[in-house]
Amino acid sequence: MRKTSSLFSAALCAVALCAAGHGVARAQDAPPGDAAEGKRLYLATGCFTCHGRSGQGGALNGPAPIVAKTAMPFDGFTGQLRQPINEMPAYSEIVMSDKQIADIYAFLQTLAGPLPTKDMAIFKD
Repeated sequence: MRKTSSLFSAALCAVALCAAGHGVARAQDAPPGDAAEGKRLYLATGCFTCHGRSGQGGALNGPAPIVAKTAMPFDGFTGQLRQPINEMPAYSEIVMSDKQIADIYAFLQTLAGPLPTKDMAIFKD
């Protein structure tokens, strides 16, 4: 029981440190990107086919997450592009540079984020 309690305490401390922002690059810490170039890349590389033209997600090959105004830290976003989960194609550094990723990330930050449920037309009846 003590061993389990110690492991739980250690895990809780690790989560608290991460939540405090140690070592996490938030959106405001992302490298500067060119949103106009990011839009061009987002469309040219086909991101829109799964995530939608306005980044609101889709279901072409399964549920694709909303990426508009993403809260994902820049480092996590880069990691997802480099070594994606599920069916998303990988974008190695040879295919897409870190600068291009920063441009796409900047573009996504300009998009309107997801609507709160209370603001969706279907729920206003």
